[in-house]
Amino acid sequence: MTPSKKKVDLSTIFAGRIASPNPFWLASAPPSNCGEQVMRAFDAGWGGAVWKTIGTQITNVSSRYSSTDWNGQRMMGLNNIELISDRPLETNLAEIEETKKRYPGHAVIASLMVESNREAWHTIVRQAEDAGADGLELNFGCPHGMSERGMGSAVGQVPEYTELITSWVKEVARTPVIVKLTPNISDIREIARAAKRGGADALSAINTINSITGIDLDTLVPRPNVGGMSTHGGYCGPAVKPIALSMIQQLQSDPESCLPLSGIGGISDWRDAAEFILLGCSTLQVCTAVMHFGYRVVDDLIEGLSNWMTEKGFATIEDFRSKSLAHTTEWKNLDLNYKIVARIDESKCIGCDLCYIACWDGAHQCIHLDRNSGEVTGHQSPKAVEAESRQRIARTPIPKLDKRLTLETSTSDLRAPLARIPRVDEEECVGCNLCNLVCPVENCITMVEVETGLTVESWEQRTGGESLIRKNN
Repeated sequence: MTPSKKKVDLSTIFAGRIASPNPFWLASAPPSNCGEQVMRAFDAGWGGAVWKTIGTQITNVSSRYSSTDWNGQRMMGLNNIELISDRPLETNLAEIEETKKRYPGHAVIASLMVESNREAWHTIVRQAEDAGADGLELNFGCPHGMSERGMGSAVGQVPEYTELITSWVKEVARTPVIVKLTPNISDIREIARAAKRGGADALSAINTINSITGIDLDTLVPRPNVGGMSTHGGYCGPAVKPIALSMIQQLQSDPESCLPLSGIGGISDWRDAAEFILLGCSTLQVCTAVMHFGYRVVDDLIEGLSNWMTEKGFATIEDFRSKSLAHTTEWKNLDLNYKIVARIDESKCIGCDLCYIACWDGAHQCIHLDRNSGEVTGHQSPKAVEAESRQRIARTPIPKLDKRLTLETSTSDLRAPLARIPRVDEEECVGCNLCNLVCPVENCITMVEVETGLTVESWEQRTGGESLIRKNN
Protein backbone atom coordinates (compact mmCIF):
# COMPACT_ATOMS: atom_id res chain seq x y z
CA MET A 1 0.00 0.00 0.00
CA THR A 2 1.31 3.46 -0.92
CA PRO A 3 1.80 5.59 2.19
CA SER A 4 -0.57 8.56 2.39
CA LYS A 5 0.99 11.94 1.76
CA LYS A 6 0.88 14.60 4.44
CA LYS A 7 -1.97 17.07 3.92
CA VAL A 8 -0.86 20.50 2.77
CA ASP A 9 -1.64 23.44 5.10
CA LEU A 10 -1.96 26.76 3.22
CA SER A 11 -2.91 28.84 6.26
CA THR A 12 -0.76 31.85 6.97
CA ILE A 13 -0.08 34.33 9.75
CA PHE A 14 1.19 37.57 8.25
CA ALA A 15 3.22 40.13 10.19
CA GLY A 16 2.86 37.95 13.26
CA ARG A 17 -0.85 38.63 13.81
CA ILE A 18 -2.92 38.59 10.62
CA ALA A 19 -4.35 35.09 10.07
CA SER A 20 -5.91 33.83 6.85
CA PRO A 21 -6.89 30.34 5.61
CA ASN A 22 -4.58 30.67 2.60
CA PRO A 23 -2.07 33.22 1.27
CA PHE A 24 -4.30 34.48 -1.55
CA TRP A 25 -5.66 37.97 -1.00
CA LEU A 26 -7.48 40.41 -3.24
CA ALA A 27 -5.28 43.43 -3.87
CA SER A 28 -6.60 46.91 -3.12
CA ALA A 29 -8.41 47.53 -6.41
CA PRO A 30 -11.85 47.35 -8.06
CA PRO A 31 -12.36 43.66 -7.05
CA SER A 32 -12.32 44.75 -3.39
CA ASN A 33 -14.38 47.89 -3.83
CA CYS A 34 -17.28 46.98 -1.54
CA GLY A 35 -18.44 44.52 1.08
CA GLU A 36 -20.67 42.55 -1.29
CA GLN A 37 -17.68 41.87 -3.57
CA VAL A 38 -15.31 40.94 -0.78
CA MET A 39 -17.83 38.56 0.80
CA ARG A 40 -18.42 36.84 -2.56
CA ALA A 41 -14.65 36.51 -2.93
CA PHE A 42 -14.39 34.88 0.49
CA ASP A 43 -17.16 32.47 -0.47
CA ALA A 44 -15.18 31.62 -3.61
CA GLY A 45 -12.15 30.70 -1.51
CA TRP A 46 -9.99 33.81 -1.14
CA GLY A 47 -8.12 34.00 2.16
CA GLY A 48 -8.09 37.76 2.55
CA ALA A 49 -8.75 41.12 0.94
CA VAL A 50 -7.12 44.52 1.00
CA TRP A 51 -10.03 46.96 0.73
CA LYS A 52 -9.94 49.45 -2.12
CA THR A 53 -8.13 52.48 -0.69
CA ILE A 54 -10.28 54.72 1.48
CA GLY A 55 -9.61 58.24 2.70
CA THR A 56 -9.82 61.57 0.93
CA GLN A 57 -13.05 62.03 -1.04
CA ILE A 58 -12.48 61.95 -4.81
CA THR A 59 -14.36 61.79 -8.11
CA ASN A 60 -13.26 59.33 -10.80
CA VAL A 61 -13.34 59.83 -14.57
CA SER A 62 -14.70 57.80 -17.49
CA SER A 63 -13.15 55.84 -19.13
CA ARG A 64 -10.55 54.42 -16.76
CA TYR A 65 -8.78 51.40 -18.28
CA SER A 66 -6.69 50.46 -21.29
CA SER A 67 -4.63 47.37 -21.98
CA THR A 68 -1.79 45.83 -23.92
CA ASP A 69 -2.72 42.65 -25.76
CA TRP A 70 0.02 40.29 -26.89
CA ASN A 71 0.06 37.31 -29.23
CA GLY A 72 -3.62 36.61 -28.80
CA GLN A 73 -3.73 37.18 -25.04
CA ARG A 74 -6.03 39.95 -23.94
CA MET A 75 -4.92 42.20 -21.08
CA MET A 76 -1.32 41.02 -20.98
CA GLY A 77 -0.88 44.37 -19.27
CA LEU A 78 -3.64 46.53 -17.79
CA ASN A 79 -3.40 50.28 -17.37
CA ASN A 80 -5.78 52.17 -15.08
CA ILE A 81 -6.30 55.80 -14.20
CA GLU A 82 -8.89 55.08 -11.52
CA LEU A 83 -8.22 56.70 -8.17
CA ILE A 84 -9.09 55.49 -4.68
CA SER A 85 -12.63 54.64 -3.59
CA ASP A 86 -15.18 57.24 -4.63
CA ARG A 87 -17.77 55.90 -2.19
CA PRO A 88 -18.42 57.69 1.11
CA LEU A 89 -15.94 56.84 3.86
CA GLU A 90 -18.76 55.97 6.26
CA THR A 91 -20.15 53.42 3.80
CA ASN A 92 -16.80 51.71 3.39
CA LEU A 93 -16.20 51.57 7.14
CA ALA A 94 -19.64 50.08 7.78
CA GLU A 95 -19.06 47.40 5.15
CA ILE A 96 -15.61 46.58 6.53
CA GLU A 97 -17.23 46.04 9.93
CA GLU A 98 -20.00 43.85 8.49
CA THR A 99 -17.59 41.78 6.40
CA LYS A 100 -15.29 41.11 9.32
CA LYS A 101 -18.22 40.07 11.51
CA ARG A 102 -19.43 37.59 8.91
CA TYR A 103 -15.96 36.25 8.06
CA PRO A 104 -13.90 36.42 11.27
CA GLY A 105 -11.39 33.84 10.00
CA HIS A 106 -10.45 35.82 6.90
CA ALA A 107 -8.01 38.72 6.67
CA VAL A 108 -9.58 42.13 6.07
CA ILE A 109 -7.00 44.86 5.52
CA ALA A 110 -7.87 48.55 5.24
CA SER A 111 -5.88 50.43 2.60
CA LEU A 112 -5.52 54.08 3.61
CA MET A 113 -4.57 57.34 1.93
CA VAL A 114 -5.12 60.85 3.28
CA GLU A 115 -3.31 64.16 3.11
CA SER A 116 0.10 64.41 4.73
CA ASN A 117 -1.24 65.65 8.01
CA ARG A 118 -0.61 63.94 11.34
CA GLU A 119 -4.13 64.38 12.68
CA ALA A 120 -5.70 63.20 9.43
CA TRP A 121 -3.67 59.98 9.59
CA HIS A 122 -4.47 59.46 13.27
CA THR A 123 -8.17 59.85 12.53
CA ILE A 124 -8.35 57.43 9.59
CA VAL A 125 -6.28 54.82 11.45
CA ARG A 126 -8.65 54.88 14.42
CA GLN A 127 -11.70 54.70 12.16
CA ALA A 128 -10.38 51.72 10.21
CA GLU A 129 -9.37 49.79 13.32
CA ASP A 130 -12.63 50.56 15.09
CA ALA A 131 -14.39 49.04 12.06
CA GLY A 132 -12.53 45.79 12.69
CA ALA A 133 -9.71 45.87 10.14
CA ASP A 134 -7.03 43.25 10.87
CA GLY A 135 -4.29 45.47 9.53
CA LEU A 136 -3.56 48.74 7.76
CA GLU A 137 -1.94 49.11 4.34
CA LEU A 138 -0.55 52.60 3.76
CA ASN A 139 -0.91 53.38 0.06
CA PHE A 140 2.34 55.16 -0.75
CA GLY A 141 2.42 53.81 -4.29
CA CYS A 142 -0.44 55.11 -6.46
CA PRO A 143 1.35 56.76 -9.43
CA HIS A 144 -1.50 58.79 -10.95
CA GLY A 145 -3.96 61.42 -9.79
CA MET A 146 -3.38 61.15 -6.07
CA SER A 147 0.34 61.83 -6.47
CA GLU A 148 -0.56 65.18 -8.02
CA ARG A 149 -2.23 66.02 -4.70
CA GLY A 150 0.84 65.13 -2.63
CA MET A 151 -0.30 61.61 -1.78
CA GLY A 152 0.39 58.10 -3.10
CA SER A 153 3.75 57.82 -4.85
CA ALA A 154 4.50 61.46 -4.01
CA VAL A 155 5.05 60.11 -0.50
CA GLY A 156 6.50 56.76 -1.52
CA GLN A 157 9.25 58.31 -3.63
CA VAL A 158 10.67 60.35 -0.77
CA PRO A 159 12.29 58.37 2.08
CA GLU A 160 11.83 61.18 4.61
CA TYR A 161 8.07 61.42 3.93
CA THR A 162 7.66 57.66 4.07
CA GLU A 163 9.44 57.41 7.42
CA LEU A 164 7.56 60.36 8.89
CA ILE A 165 4.04 59.30 7.94
CA THR A 166 4.69 55.70 8.92
CA SER A 167 5.80 56.90 12.34
CA TRP A 168 2.62 58.99 12.66
CA VAL A 169 0.51 55.91 11.96
CA LYS A 170 2.47 53.81 14.44
CA GLU A 171 1.78 56.34 17.17
CA VAL A 172 -1.85 55.21 17.31
CA ALA A 173 -2.12 51.93 15.39
CA ARG A 174 -3.10 48.80 17.32
CA THR A 175 -2.88 46.46 14.33
CA PRO A 176 0.06 45.66 12.00
CA VAL A 177 1.06 48.47 9.64
CA ILE A 178 1.92 47.49 6.05
CA VAL A 179 3.62 50.02 3.77
CA LYS A 180 2.81 49.60 0.06
CA LEU A 181 5.83 50.45 -2.09
CA THR A 182 5.97 52.14 -5.48
CA PRO A 183 8.18 50.65 -8.22
CA ASN A 184 8.54 54.08 -9.83
CA ILE A 185 11.83 54.81 -8.13
CA SER A 186 15.54 54.23 -8.64
CA ASP A 187 16.02 51.89 -5.68
CA ILE A 188 12.97 50.42 -3.95
CA ARG A 189 15.12 49.40 -0.99
CA GLU A 190 15.62 53.03 0.04
CA ILE A 191 11.89 53.47 0.66
CA ALA A 192 11.60 50.10 2.39
CA ARG A 193 14.41 51.06 4.75
CA ALA A 194 12.64 54.33 5.51
CA ALA A 195 9.39 52.49 6.23
CA LYS A 196 11.25 50.14 8.54
CA ARG A 197 12.84 53.06 10.39
CA GLY A 198 9.35 54.53 10.77
CA GLY A 199 8.19 51.35 12.51
CA ALA A 200 6.42 49.47 9.70
CA ASP A 201 5.49 45.89 10.57
CA ALA A 202 5.39 44.68 6.97
CA LEU A 203 5.63 45.70 3.32
CA SER A 204 3.59 45.08 0.18
CA ALA A 205 5.08 45.37 -3.30
CA ILE A 206 4.84 46.28 -6.02
CA ASN A 207 2.25 48.91 -6.76
CA THR A 208 1.52 49.80 -10.40
CA ILE A 209 4.08 51.12 -12.87
CA ASN A 210 3.70 54.46 -14.67
CA SER A 211 2.56 53.81 -18.22
CA ILE A 212 0.81 54.82 -21.41
CA THR A 213 -0.32 51.62 -23.06
CA GLY A 214 -0.88 52.92 -26.57
CA ILE A 215 -2.36 55.51 -28.90
CA ASP A 216 -5.46 55.24 -31.06
CA LEU A 217 -4.05 55.74 -34.54
CA ASP A 218 -7.40 57.00 -35.86
CA THR A 219 -8.07 59.68 -33.24
CA LEU A 220 -4.39 60.16 -32.24
CA VAL A 221 -5.51 60.17 -28.58
CA PRO A 222 -3.65 57.96 -26.10
CA ARG A 223 -5.74 55.36 -24.31
CA PRO A 224 -7.87 55.58 -22.22
CA ASN A 225 -9.65 58.47 -23.92
CA VAL A 226 -11.32 60.93 -21.55
CA GLY A 227 -13.04 63.50 -23.75
CA GLY A 228 -10.17 63.69 -26.22
CA MET A 229 -7.44 63.73 -23.55
CA SER A 230 -5.53 61.08 -21.63
CA THR A 231 -2.87 60.72 -18.96
CA HIS A 232 -0.36 58.24 -17.63
CA GLY A 233 -1.74 55.49 -15.43
CA GLY A 234 -0.76 52.51 -13.33
CA TYR A 235 0.35 49.38 -15.25
CA CYS A 236 -0.25 45.91 -13.85
CA GLY A 237 -0.97 42.36 -14.98
CA PRO A 238 1.21 39.49 -16.28
CA ALA A 239 3.54 41.90 -18.09
CA VAL A 240 4.87 43.36 -14.83
CA LYS A 241 5.65 40.06 -13.07
CA PRO A 242 9.39 39.98 -13.92
CA ILE A 243 9.79 43.52 -12.57
CA ALA A 244 7.91 42.61 -9.40
CA LEU A 245 10.02 39.49 -8.83
CA SER A 246 13.23 41.48 -9.25
CA MET A 247 12.18 44.12 -6.72
CA ILE A 248 10.92 41.52 -4.25
CA GLN A 249 14.28 39.76 -4.44
CA GLN A 250 16.03 43.06 -3.74
CA LEU A 251 13.84 43.74 -0.72
CA GLN A 252 14.13 40.28 0.81
CA SER A 253 17.89 40.05 0.26
CA ASP A 254 18.58 43.36 2.00
CA PRO A 255 18.77 43.11 5.83
CA GLU A 256 17.98 46.81 6.21
CA SER A 257 14.71 46.59 4.27
CA CYS A 258 13.64 43.00 4.88
CA LEU A 259 10.22 42.76 6.56
CA PRO A 260 7.28 40.38 6.12
CA LEU A 261 6.21 40.94 2.52
CA SER A 262 2.90 40.66 0.70
CA GLY A 263 3.71 40.13 -2.97
CA ILE A 264 1.89 41.92 -5.79
CA GLY A 265 2.49 42.15 -9.51
CA GLY A 266 1.12 39.98 -12.29
CA ILE A 267 0.23 36.90 -10.25
CA SER A 268 -2.08 34.92 -12.55
CA ASP A 269 -1.69 31.25 -11.69
CA TRP A 270 -0.25 28.91 -9.05
CA ARG A 271 3.19 28.89 -10.68
CA ASP A 272 3.42 32.65 -10.27
CA ALA A 273 2.34 32.25 -6.66
CA ALA A 274 5.04 29.67 -5.96
CA GLU A 275 7.70 31.94 -7.48
CA PHE A 276 6.72 34.90 -5.30
CA ILE A 277 6.78 32.74 -2.18
CA LEU A 278 10.15 31.26 -3.15
CA LEU A 279 11.54 34.81 -3.15
CA GLY A 280 10.21 35.51 0.33
CA CYS A 281 6.55 36.56 0.16
CA SER A 282 4.23 35.38 2.92
CA THR A 283 0.96 36.40 1.25
CA LEU A 284 0.01 37.16 -2.35
CA GLN A 285 -2.26 39.89 -3.67
CA VAL A 286 -4.09 39.49 -6.98
CA CYS A 287 -5.91 42.09 -9.06
CA THR A 288 -5.74 41.84 -12.87
CA ALA A 289 -6.41 38.09 -13.06
CA VAL A 290 -9.62 38.64 -11.07
CA MET A 291 -10.65 41.60 -13.21
CA HIS A 292 -10.12 39.41 -16.29
CA PHE A 293 -11.52 36.03 -15.21
CA GLY A 294 -13.38 36.60 -11.94
CA TYR A 295 -13.02 35.37 -8.37
CA ARG A 296 -13.00 31.73 -9.59
CA VAL A 297 -9.28 31.95 -10.43
CA VAL A 298 -8.60 31.22 -6.78
CA ASP A 299 -9.54 27.58 -7.43
CA ASP A 300 -6.49 27.16 -9.68
CA LEU A 301 -4.29 29.04 -7.24
CA ILE A 302 -5.24 26.83 -4.30
CA GLU A 303 -5.36 23.51 -6.12
CA GLY A 304 -2.24 24.08 -8.20
CA LEU A 305 -0.10 25.30 -5.32
CA SER A 306 -1.32 22.48 -3.06
CA ASN A 307 -0.51 19.82 -5.68
CA TRP A 308 2.95 21.27 -6.30
CA MET A 309 3.69 21.43 -2.57
CA THR A 310 2.60 17.81 -2.18
CA GLU A 311 4.81 16.76 -5.09
CA LYS A 312 7.79 18.60 -3.58
CA GLY A 313 7.15 17.39 -0.03
CA PHE A 314 6.30 20.80 1.44
CA ALA A 315 3.61 20.75 4.15
CA THR A 316 3.35 24.50 4.80
CA ILE A 317 4.13 27.80 3.07
CA GLU A 318 7.03 28.34 5.45
CA ASP A 319 8.64 25.09 4.29
CA PHE A 320 9.65 26.69 0.99
CA ARG A 321 9.33 30.42 1.51
CA SER A 322 12.55 32.27 0.53
CA LYS A 323 14.28 29.12 -0.71
CA SER A 324 15.24 30.74 -4.03
CA LEU A 325 16.94 33.73 -2.39
CA ALA A 326 20.06 31.64 -1.77
CA HIS A 327 20.34 31.18 -5.53
CA THR A 328 20.36 34.89 -6.39
CA THR A 329 23.42 37.11 -6.25
CA GLU A 330 25.06 40.07 -7.94
CA TRP A 331 26.47 39.53 -11.44
CA LYS A 332 30.02 40.00 -10.18
CA ASN A 333 29.71 36.79 -8.15
CA LEU A 334 28.68 34.50 -11.03
CA ASP A 335 31.08 31.79 -12.24
CA LEU A 336 32.83 32.99 -15.42
CA ASN A 337 34.06 29.45 -16.14
CA TYR A 338 30.66 27.75 -16.10
CA LYS A 339 29.75 26.77 -19.67
CA ILE A 340 26.66 25.38 -21.33
CA VAL A 341 26.02 24.70 -25.01
CA ALA A 342 22.93 24.03 -27.10
CA ARG A 343 22.14 20.48 -28.21
CA ILE A 344 19.51 19.77 -30.89
CA ASP A 345 17.48 16.55 -30.86
CA GLU A 346 17.28 15.61 -34.55
CA SER A 347 14.28 13.35 -33.98
CA LYS A 348 12.20 16.31 -32.75
CA CYS A 349 13.42 19.02 -35.14
CA ILE A 350 10.76 20.23 -37.59
CA GLY A 351 13.17 22.23 -39.75
CA CYS A 352 11.64 25.62 -39.04
CA ASP A 353 15.07 27.29 -38.90
CA LEU A 354 13.98 29.68 -36.14
CA CYS A 355 17.00 28.79 -34.04
CA TYR A 356 19.31 29.37 -37.00
CA ILE A 357 17.78 32.74 -37.82
CA ALA A 358 17.79 33.86 -34.18
CA CYS A 359 21.41 32.80 -33.71
CA TRP A 360 22.64 34.52 -36.86
CA ASP A 361 20.59 37.70 -36.68
CA GLY A 362 20.26 38.15 -32.93
CA ALA A 363 23.00 36.23 -31.17
CA HIS A 364 26.42 34.69 -31.83
CA GLN A 365 26.42 32.92 -35.23
CA CYS A 366 27.19 29.43 -34.01
CA ILE A 367 24.28 27.46 -35.52
CA HIS A 368 24.78 26.26 -39.10
CA LEU A 369 22.74 24.59 -41.85
CA ASP A 370 25.64 22.68 -43.37
CA ARG A 371 24.88 19.00 -42.85
CA ASN A 372 24.65 18.33 -46.60
CA SER A 373 27.12 20.91 -47.88
CA GLY A 374 29.86 20.03 -45.40
CA GLU A 375 30.79 21.35 -41.98
CA VAL A 376 31.51 25.04 -41.63
CA THR A 377 34.10 26.15 -39.11
CA GLY A 378 33.76 29.51 -37.43
CA HIS A 379 31.72 32.41 -38.82
CA GLN A 380 30.61 32.67 -42.44
CA SER A 381 30.40 35.85 -44.45
CA PRO A 382 26.90 37.09 -45.39
CA LYS A 383 27.66 36.33 -49.03
CA ALA A 384 28.57 32.73 -48.21
CA VAL A 385 25.42 32.32 -46.13
CA GLU A 386 23.26 33.59 -49.01
CA ALA A 387 24.91 31.26 -51.54
CA GLU A 388 24.49 28.28 -49.20
CA SER A 389 20.83 29.05 -48.51
CA ARG A 390 20.00 29.04 -52.22
CA GLN A 391 21.41 25.54 -52.55
CA ARG A 392 19.66 23.95 -49.62
CA ILE A 393 16.01 24.52 -50.51
CA ALA A 394 14.37 21.40 -49.14
CA ARG A 395 10.89 20.04 -48.65
CA THR A 396 9.64 19.38 -45.12
CA PRO A 397 6.80 16.80 -44.98
CA ILE A 398 3.55 18.01 -43.45
CA PRO A 399 1.46 14.88 -42.75
CA LYS A 400 -1.99 16.45 -42.77
CA LEU A 401 -1.33 18.28 -46.04
CA ASP A 402 0.69 15.64 -47.92
CA LYS A 403 -1.70 13.09 -49.48
CA ARG A 404 1.15 10.68 -50.15
CA LEU A 405 1.66 10.15 -46.44
CA THR A 406 -0.50 7.42 -44.94
CA LEU A 407 -1.12 6.10 -41.48
CA GLU A 408 1.52 3.47 -42.19
CA THR A 409 4.24 6.08 -42.76
CA SER A 410 7.09 5.51 -40.34
CA THR A 411 8.03 8.13 -37.81
CA SER A 412 11.47 8.49 -39.37
CA ASP A 413 9.87 9.50 -42.69
CA LEU A 414 8.22 12.46 -40.98
CA ARG A 415 11.42 13.98 -39.71
CA ALA A 416 12.80 17.16 -41.21
CA PRO A 417 15.24 16.61 -44.11
CA LEU A 418 18.87 16.57 -43.02
CA ALA A 419 19.49 19.81 -44.90
CA ARG A 420 16.97 21.56 -42.64
CA ILE A 421 18.31 20.28 -39.32
CA PRO A 422 20.71 22.83 -37.80
CA ARG A 423 24.08 21.96 -36.31
CA VAL A 424 25.58 23.71 -33.29
CA ASP A 425 29.27 24.58 -33.37
CA GLU A 426 29.96 23.96 -29.69
CA GLU A 427 33.33 25.72 -29.83
CA GLU A 428 31.58 28.91 -30.94
CA CYS A 429 28.45 28.48 -28.79
CA VAL A 430 28.39 30.85 -25.80
CA GLY A 431 25.36 29.22 -24.19
CA CYS A 432 23.20 32.32 -24.47
CA ASN A 433 20.00 30.18 -24.55
CA LEU A 434 18.26 32.19 -27.31
CA CYS A 435 17.81 29.19 -29.59
CA ASN A 436 16.13 27.27 -26.80
CA LEU A 437 13.77 30.17 -26.14
CA VAL A 438 12.63 30.55 -29.76
CA CYS A 439 12.29 26.83 -30.55
CA PRO A 440 8.58 25.90 -30.86
CA VAL A 441 9.16 22.22 -30.04
CA GLU A 442 9.44 21.32 -26.37
CA ASN A 443 12.79 19.73 -25.45
CA CYS A 444 14.05 19.81 -29.04
CA ILE A 445 16.86 22.13 -27.98
CA THR A 446 18.37 21.66 -24.54
CA MET A 447 21.19 23.50 -22.83
CA VAL A 448 23.84 21.09 -21.58
CA GLU A 449 26.73 21.82 -19.23
CA VAL A 450 30.17 21.01 -20.62
CA GLU A 451 33.29 20.54 -18.56
CA THR A 452 35.89 23.27 -19.06
CA GLY A 453 38.51 21.92 -16.67
CA LEU A 454 38.64 25.36 -15.02
CA THR A 455 37.98 26.17 -11.39
CA VAL A 456 35.14 28.39 -10.28
CA GLU A 457 36.08 32.04 -10.75
CA SER A 458 33.91 35.13 -10.49
CA TRP A 459 34.59 38.61 -11.83
CA GLU A 460 35.13 39.74 -8.24
CA GLN A 461 37.81 37.08 -7.81
CA ARG A 462 39.41 37.74 -11.17
CA THR A 463 39.81 41.45 -10.51
CA GLY A 464 40.80 41.04 -6.88
CA GLY A 465 37.63 42.73 -5.69
CA GLU A 466 38.47 45.99 -7.39
CA SER A 467 36.32 47.64 -10.04
CA LEU A 468 38.06 48.41 -13.31
CA ILE A 469 37.86 52.12 -13.95
CA ARG A 470 38.85 53.60 -17.28
CA LYS A 471 40.46 56.98 -16.82
CA ASN A 472 40.30 59.55 -19.55
CA ASN A 473 43.77 60.88 -20.29
